Amino acid sequence: MTSTAVLYQAAAHCLGYPDDAFRYRLSLLRAAAPELGGFLDHAAAQAPADLAAHYVQVFDFKNRHSLYLTWWRDGDTRRRGMSLVRFKETYREHGLEFTGEELPDFLPVVLEFSAQMGPVLLKEHRGALELLRLALTDFGTPYARVLDAVCATLPGPSPKDRAEALALARSGPPREEVGLEPFGLITEPPIAEPPLIGERS
Repeated sequence: MTSTAVLYQAAAHCLGYPDDAFRYRLSLLRAAAPELGGFLDHAAAQAPADLAAHYVQVFDFKNRHSLYLTWWRDGDTRRRGMSLVRFKETYREHGLEFTGEELPDFLPVVLEFSAQMGPVLLKEHRGALELLRLALTDFGTPYARVLDAVCATLPGPSPKDRAEALALARSGPPREEVGLEPFGLITEPPIAEPPLIGERS
């Protein structure tokens, strides 16, 4: 596994809910991904209840900090359903089957996929990542450092401000949507079951 892949996997853990399993992995994550040291040092210094409460404050009550990448471009519109289908199809194109309880565009899930298959979805949704990074930075949360590290792995400079990031999110790379099935009506996977993503042990 490359250092970038390790970073993606570590970032996925950092952006999940900070449960006991996360605290147990802190030293391992710090050793594996020094780019995340600033956030991990902060996490280690917090009482578990305080860190959990901060996570809820940052991510659960504010759409402007959404960890669901399609929200940044599609919002709560019908078009978002097609974007979610595209995520699932991308997973299948790489031999993986999404089975998690979260939506397929949930950033920790996308980071786990990227650790295995490369940053194809991170590049496609660069604008969403940058908008989230800027929003977390403005909010003053240490979680912004995780997005800083992830965005730094992608080609080219980050947008200078929210206007540039918003333009990037709205445009995005060209996508073919003709022929995609309605959300929730995906054909059955091949008989040979592919590996699963989206579930945590």
